[in-house]
Amino acid sequence: MAYRGIDYLRTKLELKKTRVDLRYIFYEQKQRALDFGISTPEGFEYFNSVNGWCSKAVDELADRLQFDGFDNDNFNMMDIYSANNPDVLFDSAVLSSMIASCSFIYVAPGEKDGDLPRMQVIDGGNATGIIDDLTGMLTEGYAVLQRDDNKDAIQEAYFTKEATVIRTKTAKGWEKISKKNIAPYPLLVPIIYRPDAKRPFGHSRISRACMDICKEAMRTVKLSEISAQFYSYPQKYALGISEEATKMEKWKATMSSMLTFTKDEDGDKPVLGQFAQQSMAPYLDQIRSEASRFAGETGLTIDDLGFPSDNPSSSEAIKASHENLRLTARKAQRCLGTGFLNAGYLAVCLRDNRQYTRAQVNQTKPTWLPIFEPDASTISVIGDGIGKINQAVPGYVDASLMHKLTGLK
Repeated sequence: MAYRGIDYLRTKLELKKTRVDLRYIFYEQKQRALDFGISTPEGFEYFNSVNGWCSKAVDELADRLQFDGFDNDNFNMMDIYSANNPDVLFDSAVLSSMIASCSFIYVAPGEKDGDLPRMQVIDGGNATGIIDDLTGMLTEGYAVLQRDDNKDAIQEAYFTKEATVIRTKTAKGWEKISKKNIAPYPLLVPIIYRPDAKRPFGHSRISRACMDICKEAMRTVKLSEISAQFYSYPQKYALGISEEATKMEKWKATMSSMLTFTKDEDGDKPVLGQFAQQSMAPYLDQIRSEASRFAGETGLTIDDLGFPSDNPSSSEAIKASHENLRLTARKAQRCLGTGFLNAGYLAVCLRDNRQYTRAQVNQTKPTWLPIFEPDASTISVIGDGIGKINQAVPGYVDASLMHKLTGLK
């Protein structure tokens, strides 16, 4: 097989890294909205608001995806995962995949003979490769394992079917260590969120529409904050004041509870007035409209974005309102589960020092806990249904299927 080489993959990663970093900026709520400079008073140019809808869109889905293991785990893959801090590994891989469209699991042999293989999650901004569309595995891969304070790579790895080459930058230059690969594929496995034929490395949960709506919401919040200053202290005016009259300090005139104005020598007196008070209602309506657009883009509800409804929803009502989110979660489970299965398969090859074929793990299926945890009433309804099903077909619903439906063991 002809490989593209590490230089090609390094260039490919640099091209993609800027887009991944942008997604992380929005997830970490460090983005800045473009100021049009039309309605911003002097002194407020550098004022910036913060919006957390993008992180909410990612977390709301990622928190509902809880990997539970494998059915028909004939090769005991979960033993390897259990030795690699699975509570953090699975959640880290899922979260990074939704932000960057894909993450990677680096599978490495144990430090000593007899040790189980080690697994490490690498985000999409530090790894890439050439994917095989038939298997979902890489034909070759590249990853930055460590960066310095200037974000320059000081340790990187190049993965092929034959070997894993690790290059480390030292005072003397780059030192290279090559380790023979026992597995039939490179030891870098992609964990992809929503892949398709055009974009095999998937799509980010933080879409271009999400980022654009967040920027609009940030500008709205910024303008509402500026307008609040005028809302708190509306502008006043005085007509007919003599030019010889002593001028009063503005802040004192605004805050004073009693002001005295005398007539002049002609018997005239000033006319006082106040401009119409600034209203916050247009900004509230605008940001609610932006929240509705964002909810439609991500499958969330207005309640999720901080606009609670008057009446609290029941468990079934919450599920019904999150139907789009449930379908998105089901799709994510299918995509991400395949990646975890592929990583476990390569780890088994390293553990047993054998080149198993991918077909030997075809009957092993990833399993997940229920997307929505059932409440007491839901469990009661499920129990009644299971009782009727088992009366018609004895033993059809066993403990394993019950666990998939309810999450109860």
